[in-house]
Amino acid sequence: MTNEQLILKLSPLEQTFLKQKIDLYNFSYQETKQLIEMAIDLEMWDEKTLSKLWDDSKKDKLQGKNLRTALLKHIKTYYLELKNSPNSYKNFTQTKIKAPKIKLASEDKKDLGFGICPVASPKTRCCNLMTLDVVESCGFDCSYCSIQSFYNEGKITFDTSLKEKLEQIKLDKNELYHIGTGQSSDSLMWGNRFDNLEHLVDFARKNPNVMLEFKTKSDNISYFLQQKNLPKNLLFTWSLNPQIIIDKEEHLTASLEDRLSSAKKLQEHGCLVGFHFHPMIYIENWQDEYGAIFEKLLFMFDPKKVALISFGTLTFIKPIIKLIRQRDFKTKILQIPLIDANGKFSYPQDIKKEMFKFAYDSFPPWHKEVYFYMCMEDPKLWKEVFGYEYPTNESFEMDMKFSYIRKIL
Repeated sequence: MTNEQLILKLSPLEQTFLKQKIDLYNFSYQETKQLIEMAIDLEMWDEKTLSKLWDDSKKDKLQGKNLRTALLKHIKTYYLELKNSPNSYKNFTQTKIKAPKIKLASEDKKDLGFGICPVASPKTRCCNLMTLDVVESCGFDCSYCSIQSFYNEGKITFDTSLKEKLEQIKLDKNELYHIGTGQSSDSLMWGNRFDNLEHLVDFARKNPNVMLEFKTKSDNISYFLQQKNLPKNLLFTWSLNPQIIIDKEEHLTASLEDRLSSAKKLQEHGCLVGFHFHPMIYIENWQDEYGAIFEKLLFMFDPKKVALISFGTLTFIKPIIKLIRQRDFKTKILQIPLIDANGKFSYPQDIKKEMFKFAYDSFPPWHKEVYFYMCMEDPKLWKEVFGYEYPTNESFEMDMKFSYIRKIL
């Protein structure tokens, strides 16, 4: 995208201001690009805009390149301080998020989206999850989610021949499988439309060597509460964050209270549940915010019926960063250091270690009862956080599967 196109992402006031300064100081193309990108981010983060930060006080003392360097340095210093500090939502004005206009559609898809987790990588410690794309696209609007790339279509697609395709999946009866349904859409928000949950339950019942995981940010559990004798190899997991993150970044999803209430109801219904703190977000007072959730879990749930707790952080690939910046909304999701993390962009290792270790150390009564892991993180973090590590992804995978199976025997 050219500088001329980029600058159009700014508000009219900022566009006019920046164009004047670019002409006045004769910034180079690359300097101009830096200024525009920082200006876009500052507006998106709802922080002081570039026009309010601009400092012309040195224009009488410096000239040419020296002046341009001083002006850029002043902006960059403030910009980097924000990126390297915990995010604060105190003065954050929420963009009014409207539910996207969605068309529910069904079609006989050519193929079933069944295979290895699309973000699996040999560079990180990965559980080798298998994924099953039952529904295509999502009706929630989490700022950080890669599924948002489907929103422009405004179409949620269900497979009319899901039952037949599930019956055609060939599995080895002597192997254990962990299959997740929440990669291309939220697993539960659509309920049993087009009988998709019914078909998945039948699939799990016919394949007792499969641990079938429904990952969600919804409270839409009515279908399962209405069922008697659900198969034991169903696993229901909720992605959890402090309510401030849900309000500001996980738009249109169920509240924290409703997610926990739903998990409690399903546990009381005899189901196995779990919780994903993924992404954990480095916010102001994060220990208090996340610590309060950890205390609720310890109080509300029987660890004998909790299969897992996972940790992970914001991780982006370049196309998603670009997509987020192109959206017309306020978010602090990209207000992080964004350092290289095995080919992607995420927090520095020291921040991850601090958050994950605090989280794990908050659950001492559950350490022997519940399976704890990190999702797609550097293998070196395991020893520092958990006190142990896996030599390979395969050993991690098998330990996780056996832990889950023990819960249902």
